Amino acid sequence: MTPSICRRLPARGRSAGWVPPDDAFLVKKLRQAGAVIIAKSNMHEFAYGITTLGSLFGQTRNPYALDRNPGGSSGGTGAAIAANFAAVGMGSDTCGSIRIPASHNSLVGIRGTQGLASRSGIIPLSSTQDIGGPIARTVTDLAIVLDATVGYDPGDAQTAASVGNIPKSYTDYLQLTGLRGARIGLLTALLATEPADAEVAAVVRGAVGEMKEQGAEPVDVAIPGLSDLLTDRANGFLMIRQDFKFDLNAYLAARPSAPVRTLEEVLASGKFHPAVETNLRNSQAVESRDTEEYLAHIVKRNILREAILKAMADNRVEALAYPTIRRKANVIGEMQMGTNCQLSANSGLPAITVPGGFTADGLPVGVELLGRAWSEPQLIKFAYAYEQATHHRRPPASTPALDRR
Repeated sequence: MTPSICRRLPARGRSAGWVPPDDAFLVKKLRQAGAVIIAKSNMHEFAYGITTLGSLFGQTRNPYALDRNPGGSSGGTGAAIAANFAAVGMGSDTCGSIRIPASHNSLVGIRGTQGLASRSGIIPLSSTQDIGGPIARTVTDLAIVLDATVGYDPGDAQTAASVGNIPKSYTDYLQLTGLRGARIGLLTALLATEPADAEVAAVVRGAVGEMKEQGAEPVDVAIPGLSDLLTDRANGFLMIRQDFKFDLNAYLAARPSAPVRTLEEVLASGKFHPAVETNLRNSQAVESRDTEEYLAHIVKRNILREAILKAMADNRVEALAYPTIRRKANVIGEMQMGTNCQLSANSGLPAITVPGGFTADGLPVGVELLGRAWSEPQLIKFAYAYEQATHHRRPPASTPALDRR
């Protein structure tokens, strides 16, 4: 059966009527594999947020609770796949944009090791953190799409690091006993930082308990200095703020048909959602990336990665578990808090989100597993074993049943 694919809109804050001249590399790979692209889905404007709100289409809703947001920035894809509009969807993750919609919509999503998947054709938010990948209802579907899309792209030098680090097939790791004997580290510092985090934390603790029932050995893990390593003067998003203008302008300069040439022109036009104005203006105000602060944060990423790997080695764990986002999907119009996106995004290490259950009022919660570089096969093995043992995902009540006739 040829899989149908929903993918997110090709532009962050696209102009109505403008279509980029070429498919992204990942879309080309999907077409070559026989996939049918059936739709483009909504996303948060410029990918600069996690509630999927935009000036072109308004607010995307969560199919599990129509008064709640679907996560973001690939929230349209998350809502569409949860609602069974297609077999699998594509998103891009700069800081949670695949994993947060997966968490809020009871789906599976993966952010690969930086360099696993090409960025070519993805309109950039931050070239140092952007990566594309699938959002699916099952780990099996996710593995199939990874097989079709990852690997070296001559147009993206970052993907050269993937050579020799990709298995023959990720589907070989769909093993029912995949958790047996695995040491899983519960990263307690990311469970709850405020009382409002307790509801999701309880679900994630329960998920780790279920992994134990499948033969895993959970241990509590602490990473010394983690809070400082994840924090900066932009609440952990400084690199995105400093990259965006330069990366977007370079993308537009290479596409003469684009209706605007620079972020400055976007701001001058006024054609953007008010919710993203502060982020856009903060990025526009960045004069240069050739600064001591920028370089210091590049170094800080390496220190974060080393701290994560040291904690994993010291505790002899194969993956770290924590909530993708510490709060359930919030009511539309209210700020969404609680993201843990930085651990994977800032370190460049891979992480997979898998359904971990639901809150008492029926909202999905995702449990995230982070591993060492190029450990996607192992993460898939763990996620598949957990998924098959628990079958937490259930379709949203708002989605009509398919007519089987």
